[in-house]
Amino acid sequence: MEGTVALAELSTALPAGQLSSLGEAQVGRYLGADWEFVYRNGDYLLRGMAVTIVLTLTSILVGFLAGFPAGALEAYGSGYSRAFVRKAGVLLRGTPILVIMLFTYFVLPIEVVLGAAEFGLRSLEFVLGPTPVTVPTDVPDAFVAATIALGFRSAAYQSQIFRGALGSIDEGQMEAARSIGMSRLEAIRHVIVPQALRRSVPGFQNEFTIVLKDTSIAFAIGLGELLKRSYDLFTEQTTAVLEVILFISLLYFVLTFGTNRTLDYVSNRFAIPGESS
Repeated sequence: MEGTVALAELSTALPAGQLSSLGEAQVGRYLGADWEFVYRNGDYLLRGMAVTIVLTLTSILVGFLAGFPAGALEAYGSGYSRAFVRKAGVLLRGTPILVIMLFTYFVLPIEVVLGAAEFGLRSLEFVLGPTPVTVPTDVPDAFVAATIALGFRSAAYQSQIFRGALGSIDEGQMEAARSIGMSRLEAIRHVIVPQALRRSVPGFQNEFTIVLKDTSIAFAIGLGELLKRSYDLFTEQTTAVLEVILFISLLYFVLTFGTNRTLDYVSNRFAIPGESS
């Protein structure tokens, strides 16, 4: 930082010809100091990347838990439940994610949401027995709000992915299942859903990548994810803006590339025999 200030002072105090005599090596030394600053704070950015990864996973999980039943209701439901799911999906897909996130953070009572989740989990354990899942109570409100916002917005899109996948299964599959004595629900569960989940992987892959990049919106509510931490750094050393941005861009690329390659493998591994993935 001091070296950069010194260079700026020289640029105003010396004529252009004398400044150029400093040479490229001297200027390079100042530029190298910015990369050294990024290197020294690499662990700070990597912790932000860890928050980004966890936020992506929790949001995708919430999106799946809400989106798959919603997609099934759109495909096989009727009446008020189907109409409600459709209208809720239109509302969530039509609202900017920043607006949703600001609403969940500043308006939605987080304590009530966590209490409802705790009650739901206890009810589930009462029916199915003890589960290893617990509702966290020491998570920052910003993280919970970001998870809810990203999760339910993702659910609105995942519901369409699963609805399309369910609808793509030939009706003969249902007829064949019913002909061997399965009920409609059993046919959906054991015949239709496994095939639909496999066909939904390419669309789910795209949604996963979108959620991963949209975690940067949590910067608006102060969550210390990757973008927020990078902002903290280049406001501390303003000459390192480009270096910090290039470094976090590389981190985002590594995350998206790794995610896409992993889901490509999953798509190929679990593709329906006889169908191209």
